[in-house]
Amino acid sequence: MTFDVATEDDAPELAVLRTAVARELTRQHGRGHWSSDVTEKGVLRAIRSARVVVAREGGVILGTFCLASKKPWAIDKTYFANSKRPLYLTDMAVDPASQRKGVGRELMKEAAVVARAWPADAIRLDAYEGPAGAGPFYGKCGLTEVGRAVYRTVPLIYYQLLL
Repeated sequence: MTFDVATEDDAPELAVLRTAVARELTRQHGRGHWSSDVTEKGVLRAIRSARVVVAREGGVILGTFCLASKKPWAIDKTYFANSKRPLYLTDMAVDPASQRKGVGRELMKEAAVVARAWPADAIRLDAYEGPAGAGPFYGKCGLTEVGRAVYRTVPLIYYQLLL
């Protein structure tokens, strides 16, 4: 598996991958905030404004994440340890056929490598609370749960990795 920064040429494949993940979560857990299809336009916006990283095998994208210095709307900074240069991890997704094979764990290791080189001193994220959320996964990857909040009726768990 190799890791690269996504380019605009990757946008169609990333939109398909993230939509497949959303549909699989909807199939497993019913409709929720995770159920939206992802557009190529939305992926392009992320590629142009943040660092989108992809994991590839044989030229096929297996997973992705986005690191950005701009705080996402659902993050409440008061829950996190003081940090001068935090990055926010969003849009983490692993192709449903590649899940439970270590791709997500490798993506999280790569996120730490990218963040340290940025340079950043922390990675922050939120995860949906409940069965459709990835909270237990982030805990297994070494992130610390720092709080829980409800944002616009959505229960969230906040995680942090100090670098």
